[in-house]
Amino acid sequence: MCSSPQTAPALPSARSAFGFEVGHRLEDTAAVPGERAAANGGRFGGRTGTITTPHGTIATPAFVPVGTQATVKAVLPEAMKELGAQALLANAYHLYLQPGAEVLDAAGGLGAFMNWDGPTFTDSGGFQVMSLGAGFKKVIDMSGAGAAGDDDVAAGKERLAHVDDDGVTFKSHLNGDLHRFTPEISMQVQHRLGADVMFAFDELTTLHNSRGYQEASLERTRRWALRCAAEHARLTRERAGKPYQALFGVVQGAQYEDLRRRACRDLAAMDFDGYGIGGALEKENLGTIVRWCTEELPEDRPRHLLGISEPDDIFTALENGVDTFDCVSPTRVGRTGAVYTPDGRFNVNTARFRTDFSPVFEGCDCYTCTHYTRAYLHHLFKAKERLSATLTSIHNERFIVRMVDGARAAMADGTYFDYRDEVLGRYYAGRA
Repeated sequence: MCSSPQTAPALPSARSAFGFEVGHRLEDTAAVPGERAAANGGRFGGRTGTITTPHGTIATPAFVPVGTQATVKAVLPEAMKELGAQALLANAYHLYLQPGAEVLDAAGGLGAFMNWDGPTFTDSGGFQVMSLGAGFKKVIDMSGAGAAGDDDVAAGKERLAHVDDDGVTFKSHLNGDLHRFTPEISMQVQHRLGADVMFAFDELTTLHNSRGYQEASLERTRRWALRCAAEHARLTRERAGKPYQALFGVVQGAQYEDLRRRACRDLAAMDFDGYGIGGALEKENLGTIVRWCTEELPEDRPRHLLGISEPDDIFTALENGVDTFDCVSPTRVGRTGAVYTPDGRFNVNTARFRTDFSPVFEGCDCYTCTHYTRAYLHHLFKAKERLSATLTSIHNERFIVRMVDGARAAMADGTYFDYRDEVLGRYYAGRA
């Protein structure tokens, strides 16, 4: 078993290539009463800012589209740039298995490999090791319903991942080969992948895990974070000729306030470049849990929320202090025929759109809406043409990017709450 340092090592001077500067703040958003708010000026809420990386800047808050396997599914990188994406996130687990981190390293890193010249992120692989390893594939029940189960496995599946204090042993979902991830291996893989931002290896738990397991897992993740920081510092020195890669610590703790706050304080003491907020998040408690974290995390470091999707969740996260977030939903639902509009989401592959020659949404500036009709998209889905996924995905990614861009502008000019209420009121009007 690897020993764990008790404090994170100092990082090399190359770290200056990464930075974050806070811009405007929503001073009255998510303010917390009492001593904590007074001590911090009540500045626990949405803010604009700028993240600086070796491959460009990111104006925050920002949506980071997911390109799991070094591609946003069905969409060219050039199209992602055109629709306004500022950065892309890929997955360390999947790229480790195929084509292999050494291939991306030889290609010059993730961005060069996929012909994307902007900032890039990679997650640590912890989510996939757990979710795929337990047979849940891409979706884990985060509702908290049902009894606690520390060994939950999807129905009809076998457990393919086994966690111990040193790391995780897992079987590839591709061919069943046995692999081992430790904090050190995750760092080695991510350094070879070459993204501007990477995340420390952590253990993802679900709301079904018992309180006792959550506590043990949090301590395990803390020790893994220390080991990640140490290996990151070593690799940064060893690979001095490469662009600096920022390392974000990942906050776990599920639905427990004391665990979330403890995790934030522990990670803040390690002086990471930024912080990811991960793990199980009940929708109805999303804002509260995010606020617990942003109250504890350093004001001068960016905060990334891992994996949210719906517009109301996005606004809740932004106004509680999240700077960036990622989600696969725009392309995932797009591939099934679902498209976002300011008036809600609908399925363009249903019969009523067969002869509808209007765009997905009149006034949308995306490539799909300015060139194609609902009837054409309907035809593509019925004909099972791959172009259907491309065109709906372009539209959906543009919708989320544009919505978050609007939120950022509204924060800057003091109209955020009006903007939020207008967007959400219109989007969910059909549910009333």
